[in-house]
Amino acid sequence: MTVAPENSIENLREGESIAVEGVCLTVEHGSSSKELSFFLSAETLSRTTLGDLKSNETVNLERSLGLGDRLGGHFVMGHVDAIGRIKRLDQEGEAWNLEVEYPELMRPYLAPKGSVAISGISLTTVSILPASFTVAVIPHTYGATSLRDKRPGSPVNLEADMIARYVVQYLSHMSTKPGIDRELLEKAGF
Repeated sequence: MTVAPENSIENLREGESIAVEGVCLTVEHGSSSKELSFFLSAETLSRTTLGDLKSNETVNLERSLGLGDRLGGHFVMGHVDAIGRIKRLDQEGEAWNLEVEYPELMRPYLAPKGSVAISGISLTTVSILPASFTVAVIPHTYGATSLRDKRPGSPVNLEADMIARYVVQYLSHMSTKPGIDRELLEKAGF
């Protein structure tokens, strides 16, 4: 896959990680600040929306966080958990209300006012419904990302909050240990 960024990317190196639509990819040899090349494995194509992209489609690009960089958002790793679909994208005043349908496997990782990445865009959930969740999108985010080109039915890459992922994993293993159950955890303040 080859991507032409709108703005030049300075000091780009072969092997650097760049998220494309929220998918962590490796910059290949021959890439430049004006044209990025990536290899897409069968695993990447089967678990993300990248195989469905059309020529000249707008994508979100984001460099990896560098050691010592200012952190101004949620932790997003570029490890897609599932593909969702936009159910609704309605403008309300200058902002947008976005509703995304998600597969059941995402449910344990979603919480109201929690973090979720939609095609690499880190957002805060407003409400969690049985098969969808909502987020509010500010005008800057809408205009500066691929959301401006999405419509109901558009597929999107979903990434669970990193901390939620590890907490759910930890608790699922803890619940199988003798003597540790939900009641004990609740008594302990969890």
